[in-house]
Amino acid sequence: MPDLNDAIVVEHLVVGPLACNCTIVADPESGGAIVVDGGDEPDRIVERLAALGVRATVLVHTHAHIDHIGCVGELKERTGAAALLHSADLPLYRTLHAQAQWLGIAPPEIVQLDGDLRDGFTLKLGEASLDVLHTPGHTPGSVSFALTTPSRATSLLTGDTLFRGAIGRWDLGGTSMEDIVASIRAKLFVYADATVVVPGHGPSTTIGLEKRENPYAGYAS
Repeated sequence: MPDLNDAIVVEHLVVGPLACNCTIVADPESGGAIVVDGGDEPDRIVERLAALGVRATVLVHTHAHIDHIGCVGELKERTGAAALLHSADLPLYRTLHAQAQWLGIAPPEIVQLDGDLRDGFTLKLGEASLDVLHTPGHTPGSVSFALTTPSRATSLLTGDTLFRGAIGRWDLGGTSMEDIVASIRAKLFVYADATVVVPGHGPSTTIGLEKRENPYAGYAS
């Protein structure tokens, strides 16, 4: 019987030409896993799940840009997992073909998703929990996730909301700088300074570092 402190496996993969950070939260004891932002390289994601001895049961997405959700249809088909997205990003999800055209890549399949990610909702996987934080600004339905496991302090998966030394673009439609800064302050900066932040692209950071050094942290709306 494994020690509970070692029961949950958390791995981060960099996938696709836009180098999206995809996170796998796996519980080998139950055989289940949550995949966060499985946007590309489905073969690699499925192979990693198999290597961990788990099957994805839930696919969640921080927002509906193609690099974060593009292969959801294939992952659903291959794993049988339920796919969840904040409802405010459903219109954006339906533009995947246009997004693919802008990037000059083959359009992915647009599939029926299985439910909404609502602010305050918690996904459970064994001893791990994933709290949904609605953080609009990059897109109307952008969410972040607060991940807690027995052996790790809470970490934040922030998608394209908060990066090391930067924030996500707010000029892509339906949002503003005021929106994204307000989300960061109200939903992310309330966590302890030592909280690790894993953004949608690029290196990790901490809440304390971003409070001190992020040039947008002091933006006054």
